[in-house]
Amino acid sequence: MKISTEQIFSGNSPWFKSWFDSSFYHQLYANRDEKEAATFIKELLITLKPGSNSTMLDLGCGAGRHARQLASQGHRVTGVDLSSSSIRDAKKCETPNLRFYRQDMRDPFGINQFDYVFSFFTSFGYFKDLAENHKVITNISDSLKSNGILVMDYINTPWSEERVVPYEEKEVDGVVYYLTRWTDDRNFYKKIVIDTKRPEGLLEFTEQVTKFSLIDFEDMFRCHGLLLQEVYGDYKLNKYDEKKSSRLILTAKKVD
Repeated sequence: MKISTEQIFSGNSPWFKSWFDSSFYHQLYANRDEKEAATFIKELLITLKPGSNSTMLDLGCGAGRHARQLASQGHRVTGVDLSSSSIRDAKKCETPNLRFYRQDMRDPFGINQFDYVFSFFTSFGYFKDLAENHKVITNISDSLKSNGILVMDYINTPWSEERVVPYEEKEVDGVVYYLTRWTDDRNFYKKIVIDTKRPEGLLEFTEQVTKFSLIDFEDMFRCHGLLLQEVYGDYKLNKYDEKKSSRLILTAKKVD
């Protein structure tokens, strides 16, 4: 069985750079819920009570579904993402108060520039080197104004460990996706084998996300001048429970 040489771990290309810019990534995850995003943003803004015309960064914005919701409430929103294809799609929705740029989150993206930085839908924890994750938190802290707020939306590791689906098949527009999931002490993994029914054979990609805990985040935040404020367990912002919550959603304030 032929496997294409376009694989996530081929060469020096990190998995997230290859996979997130692939047309198959967008096809596989095309059904992500716009209504859920809108409901979450509405609930989040009621809780945060941002000032009018606040400056906001959606870090790892993808095609901009959360950024669009933030901007629709009158805030000045910037979305950044490493994926060229995602940013091309996002730019179709630009307005005077909504702008999108392609950028690696490991590179600085401003000094004292934003009232709020958002990391939605587990757009963090992709790097093998812990120092690279710390670099992102440094960049977030640097980009926030004094007393600015970070909102980090992440998988809840204990809950997710109990619900790993080892194998799954999906067919989307004639393309078949074979999904294999597993974990080790440090990471969640998902291997995606794609049968395009074309002569080039199968494509293979592997996602990897670090098993960060609440304590891990609290420690990282503290190292970079961010003080943990609130912890929520789902998109309705209910109280976090390590065993029962589907998400780990944290807010942290920049302190001088």
